[in-house]
Amino acid sequence: MTDLLERNIMVTGASGGIGKAAVIAFAQAGARVIMLDRDVAGLQDVAETVKASGGNTHAIECDVTDEAGIEAAIAEVVDRFGALHGAFNNAGIEQSNLPLHEISAQAWARIIDIDLTGVFYCMKHQVRAMLMSGGGSIVNTASALGAVAISSASDYIAAKHGVVGLTKAAAVDYGPRNIRVNAILPGIIETPLILRASQEPNFAKQFQALRDRHPIGRFGQPEEIAAAALWLLSDAASFVTGTSMSVDGGYLAI
Repeated sequence: MTDLLERNIMVTGASGGIGKAAVIAFAQAGARVIMLDRDVAGLQDVAETVKASGGNTHAIECDVTDEAGIEAAIAEVVDRFGALHGAFNNAGIEQSNLPLHEISAQAWARIIDIDLTGVFYCMKHQVRAMLMSGGGSIVNTASALGAVAISSASDYIAAKHGVVGLTKAAAVDYGPRNIRVNAILPGIIETPLILRASQEPNFAKQFQALRDRHPIGRFGQPEEIAAAALWLLSDAASFVTGTSMSVDGGYLAI
């Protein structure tokens, strides 16, 4: 069944477009959703939305680039609620929208730290918690650009290809120990992040072309990614691990 009844599920980047949709969907499926984000006001907004519909959340201010903070957050979950059953590692930022030779070392390090190393930190401590309680399921947000490339996005593309590889490696390591690890490869999703990126001159030039690359004829909605993550976290996907699921309106089919 695609439910998460009485499970403790962590969501990073919980106040953003996909993160917020995931928190709402997981709570509606019966989970206690532990929300991690740097945006305290955003976490409060999501918590109030979920509470209004009878859902259950717990918010923790946390930066995914801070390993000690991630370790402490997961320890808090285990101490307070007994176990961590699942996680949706979704926190991320957009590319610098520059060709490779113009990307500064600082800009490169920032996106790798958040979009790749942050996933590593989360998985490292999530896996440790799940091993103590008999297993679990992890879903990582990668991107269609974890499989292909566009111009002026080498930093983001490198990070998301890394997330795909990390997902596969972890699935191999922990499949025998009852932990499933999968990734989602979204196409363009109408989130605040994408709206910000569309204002960048270099990216704006590609925006219509990117829309045309989605055979379904539109960009995606955050709720559509949340639904895929919910399925992968649930027992309905019990034989699925190490996969990178395209939820991209056909972007990768072209």
